[in-house]
Formats: sequence, C-alpha cells, structure tokens
Amino acid sequence: MLESSPVLGKPAQHYTIRPGDELLVSFYMSPEFDRDITVQPDGKINLQVAGTMSVAGLTLAQVEEGINQAYKRELNDPQATVVLKNSPSWVVYVVGEVGHPGAAPLVPQMTAMGAISAAGGFTDSAGTNSVVLIRRDSCGNAHGEKLNLAAVVGQTDLEQDAGVMPSDIIVVPKSGVAKVDLFVKQYVRDVLPIQPYLSVPF
Repeated sequence: MLESSPVLGKPAQHYTIRPGDELLVSFYMSPEFDRDITVQPDGKINLQVAGTMSVAGLTLAQVEEGINQAYKRELNDPQATVVLKNSPSWVVYVVGEVGHPGAAPLVPQMTAMGAISAAGGFTDSAGTNSVVLIRRDSCGNAHGEKLNLAAVVGQTDLEQDAGVMPSDIIVVPKSGVAKVDLFVKQYVRDVLPIQPYLSVPF
C-alpha cells in the first residue's frame, strides 16, 4: 500500500523542502518572531536574528530542529513550528484516457477521482477499473497501486478512491488493455525524469 495522503499544511513526514516553497515559521512563546518565509532559489531562508539557513532537501522536522538551535542564543525555549503553506510542487499528474492530461493543482483532501475530475474526467475509452497510482518513496523509487475506480463510480467500493500526494502520477489506461503494468511503464518513461523500476501489485 502507498503512504496515506497529506492535508495541505501537514504534508507527509518524508516531504523535503524545495526552492519556492512558502513556509510559516512560528514560535509558541514568542509570536513576535513569527513570519512567512519563501525558500530562495539557492535553497536558503532568511531568519530574523539568526540570519540565513540552508533548508532545501530537509524535512519540516529537520528545519524546526535547525531553527530551534539557531534561536537558542536569543530565546530560552524557542519551540519553533514550521508549516508548509504553499509549494510549486503541489500538483498531481494525470495521464492517459482523461479529458485534459497533465498537471492538476493539489487541493486539501484530494483523491484520485478528484484529480481525474480536475483533468477533465474519464474519456469514453477509459479503463476505469485499471487505473494506477504511481508514487515515489523517500528514496526516489517509484511504486504503483492499481485502483478500481469503476467501483467508486458505482459506489460499491469507495475505499478504492485513494488519497493523492504531491507529484503523484495517475495513469488511466484504455479499456481492455491486457497488460496494464506495461502500459504504465511506457507512461513512466515519458513522465518521470528518472527511469525507475516499477512494480504494480495486481
């Protein structure tokens, strides 16, 4: 099973900060130091008093730890909290038999059906019972999970409507495709910048 979906502002633990991300840094006992910060192209942020700090590639927890260390000289107990407010990477990719293939903005609590709807919905030739959700793990390896969204449309198994995360890829094959795993791998080669080994459980 793939990792569960985050809510905007509360991403999965393995999410790493990237240039362009907008962060909210707040201090429990010292709100005068609270501020919105955008990660610069060089991967750094500017902090009051503490100066610049490299954050690209770090998790939110690691950034919090770094800020707490940086503010110890100024504050006795910083208790910093870092929340991801917005990110250029908050998109999900929908390819295959949908009305408008491409990137769709990720919204809170979005599911596979929601992403497909944002991409124009299924075409008449879509294989709705063989949709595949592709996600990278924290090591960058891609993993796939088959979703029977025909059961969601028919409201017989709503649990098939998996939550989505930033940069997920949803592949909708044509109806009647015999080898869905091969179909998905072909799309992966076109969409993902790194050629992963991909296994899809059936």
